[in-house]
Amino acid sequence: MQVDMQVGIRSVGSALRLAESVLLAGGQRQARRNAWAAVCENRRYAADRERDAPQAGPVPGSGRR
Repeated sequence: MQVDMQVGIRSVGSALRLAESVLLAGGQRQARRNAWAAVCENRRYAADRERDAPQAGPVPGSGRR
């Protein structure tokens, strides 16, 4: 199988950006998956903290009525 891809490269910088995007495409996908997993984990931790937090109200034994 041969893929014929013609891209107009105007400078060394654009050539490097193209090479970077081709070589790192899989890594970027993995980084996005890792970031989303971290967001979901943080949400779970926040939900656990909210569930386990003591209810607001008077502290028993504080003497206030």
